[in-house]
Amino acid sequence: MRIVIKVGTSTLTHSTGLLNIKRVEKMCKVISDLKNAGNEIVLVSSGAIGMGLSKVGIHRRPDDISTLQAGAAIGQCELMYVYDKLFGEYNHTVAQILMTGAFVAIDDYGKNLDNTLYRLLELGVIPIVNENDTVTTDEIVIGDNDTLGAIIADRVDAELLIILSDIDGLYTANPAVDPDAKRLEVIEEITPEIEALAGAAGSKLGTGGMVTKLKAAKLATANGIEVVIANGKDPDILYDIMDGDAVCTRFVAKKK
Repeated sequence: MRIVIKVGTSTLTHSTGLLNIKRVEKMCKVISDLKNAGNEIVLVSSGAIGMGLSKVGIHRRPDDISTLQAGAAIGQCELMYVYDKLFGEYNHTVAQILMTGAFVAIDDYGKNLDNTLYRLLELGVIPIVNENDTVTTDEIVIGDNDTLGAIIADRVDAELLIILSDIDGLYTANPAVDPDAKRLEVIEEITPEIEALAGAAGSKLGTGGMVTKLKAAKLATANGIEVVIANGKDPDILYDIMDGDAVCTRFVAKKK
């Protein structure tokens, strides 16, 4: 199976913005095992800005673009070093792809992206994709790696998009404040009523919320890709997702 896994800042880091070493180590181990089982995996990873800012002592997301870009420049090095080291321990090679909106908007860029992604998968490499926040501004403002995950899943013709976050899925209300909130296990269609359930951004270092996750799910399912939103606090949930018995919200793919 060809799978795109999107992992958010809240999954990769502690609330301080510093790397959650135990969790990231386990995530790389589980992904390596899933790859050993014959799956092809593309990882869409947030976290560069948060990790970069924390490395220079900034623990809250700033408002000015130049500091965000500087954080991304520092964090991209840090993030890829960690992934290269951890996946390398399980004999897997990683590659970095930094995207901008031009890769989607301009045909020639898109073809080059597709060629690179497919060749990396043919070579057995794990592509690690992020927006190139060091030189662009729109991507930082949008902060939407969830949608980036859906775009990449479509481009590589993936069967499954997994979005790991800090919540078990989509609820009927905010479970942090409403004890009667219920998790929706399976969603056949993303209706306006479903979209109305989405909340705002979560962690102080990330920008994605349930709004962007539903947007990504809508895009991916329309392209025939099943989507799962799950909590990434324990990477073993990836096994449960593959076995079909995870605590999550699963969005049914439409037929192409």
